[in-house]
Amino acid sequence: MTELFQKRRAAFIAQCLKYLRFVLNDHFVLVLLFLMGFLMVQYSNLLRNFPNQHLPIFLILFFIIVGLLGLGRIATYLEPADKLFLLTKEEELVPLIYKARLRSFLVWVSIQTLVLLLLLPIFLKLGLSLGLAFVLIDVLGVIKWFVMLHKSKVLFDGGKLSWDRALAYENNRKQSILKFFSLFTNVKGISTSVRRRKYLDGLLNLVKKKHAKTWENLYLRAFLRSSDYLGLTIRLLLLSLLALIFVPNRLMAAALAIVFNYLLVFQLLALYHHFDYHYLTGLYPVSQEDKAGNLQSFLERISYFLILPELALTFSVRSALALLLATIIITKLYLPYKIKSLID
Repeated sequence: MTELFQKRRAAFIAQCLKYLRFVLNDHFVLVLLFLMGFLMVQYSNLLRNFPNQHLPIFLILFFIIVGLLGLGRIATYLEPADKLFLLTKEEELVPLIYKARLRSFLVWVSIQTLVLLLLLPIFLKLGLSLGLAFVLIDVLGVIKWFVMLHKSKVLFDGGKLSWDRALAYENNRKQSILKFFSLFTNVKGISTSVRRRKYLDGLLNLVKKKHAKTWENLYLRAFLRSSDYLGLTIRLLLLSLLALIFVPNRLMAAALAIVFNYLLVFQLLALYHHFDYHYLTGLYPVSQEDKAGNLQSFLERISYFLILPELALTFSVRSALALLLATIIITKLYLPYKIKSLID
């Protein structure tokens, strides 16, 4: 049993490492290096010119600590077929899940401790002694253990393994990881859900219902009703707006917004294949050129619509021009190239 789950863990880690090389491509690594350099400079300036008013610092540290305590899930590597084939081995599975909980705790408490050690100079600036700061880190580590204990309760029901909840928990954990990698490349094994959002039906009238706009209407419906595209758009838009609000360097903030917009456009290209499973779409009297053209038009509309709130928060003419120019380059040069490669 232990060997089986070790193989599953190794297979999933290998899958993640395969996708990781697409995440850490040359362009993204370059952006990360600039971002890390910027953050290091800002961190150094904060320590040199530490504000006399400590309340904002306390609030930021509080949210960071709460976020660190909430991070992490228990990796059980259970699969749907286990509910049938491993049901008789449930007594052997429970100790393995306890080990998985301990393993997840060690991983995430190490990450938490590393982040807190990086924040140690701020704790010292706030007046904490070195010994008290380490006591605080240890206490937060203990709290992290109780947090993991609380998270593991969803896997059990009256001391016995709750198969349905445990399988749903593990599926959500894997899906959240794979959806992150899907921001950068096509990922296998992602499940999607579709549901009608009646309050968004009015937006369907934004595209005229005529023959030439057949695929654009379908793309709009998929965008509004699929849990992936709309949720991803909202999350990346929020990240862009937060960068524009909180990053003091206007050009750096605009550069981050451009990166998030690029990631969004790249991910929304998957709309081209969204209806491939529906064989009736192959009977539509619409050429592949019209299908590609409708996707180009739809993504352009999305891009220009999203930069409107971003332009309002640039607070700089140069940043606004850079954001607008980058959007034009992405929509007019990058998009046609990528869509053509999808057809080829």
